[in-house]
Amino acid sequence: MDTSAAPQPQITMPPYLIVRPARQTAPLVFASPHSGQNYLPEFQQAARLDPAGLRRSEDSFVDELFGLAPCHGAPLIAATFPRAYCDPNREAWELDPAMFDDALPDWVNTTSARVGAGLGTIARVVASGEAIYRDKLRFSDAAERIHACWEPYHLGLAALIEATRQEFGACLLIDCHSMPGQGCGRRALPDAPDFVLGDAHGTACSPRVTRRVEAVLTGFGYRVRRNDPYAGGYVTRHYGRPRERVHALQIEIARGLYMDEARFERAATFGAIRQHLGQLAAELAASAAELLAG
Repeated sequence: MDTSAAPQPQITMPPYLIVRPARQTAPLVFASPHSGQNYLPEFQQAARLDPAGLRRSEDSFVDELFGLAPCHGAPLIAATFPRAYCDPNREAWELDPAMFDDALPDWVNTTSARVGAGLGTIARVVASGEAIYRDKLRFSDAAERIHACWEPYHLGLAALIEATRQEFGACLLIDCHSMPGQGCGRRALPDAPDFVLGDAHGTACSPRVTRRVEAVLTGFGYRVRRNDPYAGGYVTRHYGRPRERVHALQIEIARGLYMDEARFERAATFGAIRQHLGQLAAELAASAAELLAG
């Protein structure tokens, strides 16, 4: 049996890891909320999907793709828990009542578009649409995950942002994601983007930042699109407060550029793309003070 896509057994680990530079020299923070691969045995046992099915929501290897950011003076925070288990790019309590045996508290957000799509804080389906669970959950299950995963991740991220803002007077958060395509190669379709930049239609960060990132990526030969179809999730919209000198930009990279999506393996192009993203981090580190001025 091919086990290349199987989540590997994990010992208990913290809900996130931070890779810090020897000294932070730029008003930058990189974050990878969806690359976690700590699939707990009890989660796998409750799922109706096989291990590969559970990984379809994962932003596989994105933390590695952006792993050179600390070499350029910026910390990188990455969730260790998988998105299918708890999604930190949602509000803390976006829950689908149909998933639970018991009634949810009145204060839970049960009506958002994300909940309707089955992709709340505790997802009902993976990104490809298949249902995750055999049986209904208890609200206490969701609360345990949110307290153990969502809350610590956001405490860690918020602390990095605030420390950066205090040190440099401003902070630029780069929220790093991947988007599905097909196979392993240049593009699934001739006009499909390689990268999508989401700045909540210009409200989450300075347009100068978006233009600079777009210019760097197009300079490498990538096809770049803005805010279509991904304008930024909860993290971008929640933390992106330019008037308070905190800017947030979501970057989505097409998985087919850097991995075999069926086998969950890095492609031969992985190293080159990682180097390009390292160069992007270097460019932002050199220009962030200018881009965030005013």
